This record gives sequence, C-alpha cells and structure tokens, in this order.
Amino acid sequence: MTSGFGFWDYAVFIAYAVLILGVGLWVSRDKKGHEKNAEDYFLASKSLPWWAIGTSLIAANISAEQFIGMSGSGFALGLAIASYEWMGAITLIIVGKYFLPIFIQKGLYTIPEFVEKRFSTNLKTILAVFWIALYVFVNLASVLYLGALAIETIMGVDMIYAVIGLALFAAAYSLYGGLSAVAWTDVIQVVFLVLGGLATTYLALNTVSGGEGLLSGFYTVMEVAPEKFHMILEEFTADGGKNPNYLDLPGIWVLVGGLWVANIYYWGFNQYIIQRTLAAKSLGESQKGILLAAALKIVIPLIVVIPGIAAYVMVNDPSIMARLGEAGQLNLPSMEQADKAYPWLLQFLPVGLKGVAFAALAAAIVSSLASMLNSTSTIFTMDIYKQYINKNADDKTTVNVGRISATVALIIAVVMAPLLGGIDQAFQFIQEWTGVVSPGILAVFVLGLFWKKTTNNGAIWGALLSIPIALLLKYIPIAALEPWMHQMGLTAVFTMMIIMGVSHLETKGKDDAKGITLSKKLFETSPLFNIGSFVLCVVIAVLYCLFW
Repeated sequence: MTSGFGFWDYAVFIAYAVLILGVGLWVSRDKKGHEKNAEDYFLASKSLPWWAIGTSLIAANISAEQFIGMSGSGFALGLAIASYEWMGAITLIIVGKYFLPIFIQKGLYTIPEFVEKRFSTNLKTILAVFWIALYVFVNLASVLYLGALAIETIMGVDMIYAVIGLALFAAAYSLYGGLSAVAWTDVIQVVFLVLGGLATTYLALNTVSGGEGLLSGFYTVMEVAPEKFHMILEEFTADGGKNPNYLDLPGIWVLVGGLWVANIYYWGFNQYIIQRTLAAKSLGESQKGILLAAALKIVIPLIVVIPGIAAYVMVNDPSIMARLGEAGQLNLPSMEQADKAYPWLLQFLPVGLKGVAFAALAAAIVSSLASMLNSTSTIFTMDIYKQYINKNADDKTTVNVGRISATVALIIAVVMAPLLGGIDQAFQFIQEWTGVVSPGILAVFVLGLFWKKTTNNGAIWGALLSIPIALLLKYIPIAALEPWMHQMGLTAVFTMMIIMGVSHLETKGKDDAKGITLSKKLFETSPLFNIGSFVLCVVIAVLYCLFW
C-alpha cells in the first residue's frame, strides 16, 4: 500500500530521527581527557537518575511486540492480554523490594555474574549462552521482523530493506555510546511512545463513535464487543465449544500460574531490563525508577491493547467500513492475521499525527533493539570474552569487543528476521518460546537467592534439564498441558525439584552451603516506595475487579 504520508508526516519523522541520533551521539562523546571504560560503556558510569531509569525500563520493554503484537492480541483476545502489563507492575515492585538490593550490593555488571558469585563459573557460562541465544534468535529477530512488517504495511517498503534500515538506525548511536546513549535517548523515545499511542487510540475510538469523541467510542466498543473486556477467559464458549483463546490465557491460571514465571524472569533476571537499574546512582534511585516504571505499566494497555479491540469492532461493522472506503480494505486485519491491526489503523491518522504515530512505533522498535544489543554485548564481553578469551583485556579492548559483538549479533538477527514471516500473534510467539528457557533460569535464581542449601551441581543439573523438560511438556499430547503457561509453570516446578533433590543429596549431613543471608537491613526501603507500591497494587486490584 502507499504510505499516504504528507509533508508534515515526513518532517515529524525526520525531526525525530535527527533528534535521537543527535542526542545519542552527543551523550556518547568522550569527555576531555577521559576515554570510555567498561563501567562507562556497559553501566552508563553508574550515574542514571530515577526518572531516566523508569522511562528507560518502559522504552526497553515497549517494542514492536507490544505495539504490533499486543495490539494484535487485543484484536484476537481482548483486554485479557493486559494481564502481562498489570501483573508486570506488581512484579516490578517485588524486584525493587527483594532482588535489586542484592544485585546492587554486589556491584554486578551482568545477571550471569551473580550466578558466578553464588555458584560457579561453569554455570554462569551455561546461562550466558542461554541468554545470548535467546536475545539474538528470538528477541532481536522478532523485534526486527515486527518493526519491518509495520513499515512494509504502512509505507510499502520491502521487508528486507525495512529490516536493514531499522538495524542501521539502532546501531548508529547504541554501538558507539553504549548504555548511556541508550538510556538517555529512551527518555525522548517514551515521549513519542505515549504521544503516538494516545493519538492512535483517540483516532480508533473516535472513528468507532462516528466522530463523537474518545469516551463515546470507548463505551461503544464495550457495548458492541463486551467479550473483549473480560480479564479472565472461560475454557468453553457459550455454545459449549472449546475457546481457542484459552490456550493463550488460561483463565484464573493467568493470575496464579505460569504467567508469574514469565514476569519474574523478565523483570527480575533479564539482562536488558535489569541493566538499567544496575546503572543507578544508588539503590534508592533505582527503586524510585522501578516505581515509576510500574506506574507507567498500568496505563500501557490504553495505548497498545485498546486500539486493537477498536480495530476489531471497526472491521466487523459494515457501516464503519463503508465510511473508510477503499483504503479500509487494504491490508485488512483478521483473526488469522491479527498483527496487522495496529499498522492498519495508522493509515487513517490525519497528516502530522501520522508522522507522530509512526515515530512512536519507530521509537518502540529502535529503543528495544538498542537495549537488546547493549545487553547481548555486555554478557558476551564480560561473561565470555573476559572469562575465556582475554582475561587481562584493558578497558579500550573491552569496549571495542562490546561494539564488535553487538554488530555480529545484529547481523545474525537481520538474517533471521525475514524467516519469521507468517507467524500470527507474534507477542504470544515470543512469550511461548521465551517460556522454554525462562523457567530453568528462574528456578536457579530463586533457589540461589532464597535457599542456602542450593548447590552448584544442583543448579547446573536443573538448568541443563529444564530445556528438555520444557520441550517434552510442549509436545506431549495431553490436553491439560495445551496452554503453554501450564507448561512453563510445571517446568519451573520440576526444575526446582531437580535442583533441590541434587542439592539435598550433596549437602546431606553437611553444613557448607554458601547461600545468601537475607538481612532485614538489606531490604529497607523509603516510605515513598512502600506507599507507592501499596497504591499501585490497590489500583491493579480494582482494575481486575472491574473487568472480571
């Protein structure tokens, strides 16, 4: 399809691109008489304030998989997909209270580094390889694919050129500047994310209401498609048939089952997320940043899920489609191709706002790409290169290896991205395949943090066996295991059982385990964090009650 971009759309997008590149390169510059060292490149000199941490967390999190994938899931599943966001807010509070104090106290660069301090270098290497493979072959590749899909749909650019363009844009400032460039440009990216997302939401709801405004459109959508606003999906439909959406969001088990594995892994032990908090000025700044991110997570569904639901109503209303004319028939989303919902909506924005919305989409994609690249290079450089290839590497060599490894990861992802064509509901695809790796990592960390008797061999056996367990549960034909969240939850439980069993056999009759002592002082937090956490949890509980 043609882009329909006017002069002001191009002007807004070009201004955004110049601003991001300019700020990224400006903060990346070496200060007079000071050459970048490892702490500068990988942890932004440990100088990030709370507001930069909070906005950078959201910019890293909200990517094409949210704007495109979660809107697609809103089209297909409804508001229930917002469970990822609202439960993510609660998870952030848990991370800020219980995990961050330990990570910051130990002065970590990477999450695998904690594994080395707690267990062994061998286990650190195993998990580092897990993470690098996951970031390159799933996260980077899928973000590039979804972003390119949006550009192809909106502007008619061929997929491969869109993939290369996005990769070069992200590389232009992130490879040179490291985390500092990524984090500070993320502050700008979030402004575009919110403005563009709100513009698209307003357009969609205003179109549904026939021009009567946002609130009228929201009430219309709730009236026309009430089933899209249920947070807890039923296993069977009203006519007794199997609800196909139940496999992705299995009812009450979303709140008490495997989704907690995904959330705690992602927000607590995911390098490209947690790296921002490790770069804080202090523990207090880090926790305040976490609180800001949790508050923003509550409103994210307004700009990524609601447009998808509105698109569903529009597509299924002949009168609305008649008003949209021929343009409305181009790249029409469907239940089989739900991920077309958000790009399809963008074409109806007026001149100027279309540029803002497209800049928001680009911001989501590029910020996440930059974050993943930086974290992939951090893990490879600090946990692989400095461990096995050049233990005595100086700061200049370390930084250069970080840039080279990020470049190699990006090239691999560019090759992989077009191969993902044809997947539906890419957000669910990413969660499902991340769920093969995350339960084992989560089990190792949770027991390593909170059970003193966890041994190195127990953790290694658990990590290695978690993958075949996950794949076995994924492919054995048992109906009760069909929802992949069940598979993920059971994998975490079985992995913990293996770790505990091996550890018990090793420590039986001994008292030499080196677990972490959890002191009361370690978990002291400010009144602001405690009060804010309580208020956010109450708000989330009210939202669930409203849409139960």
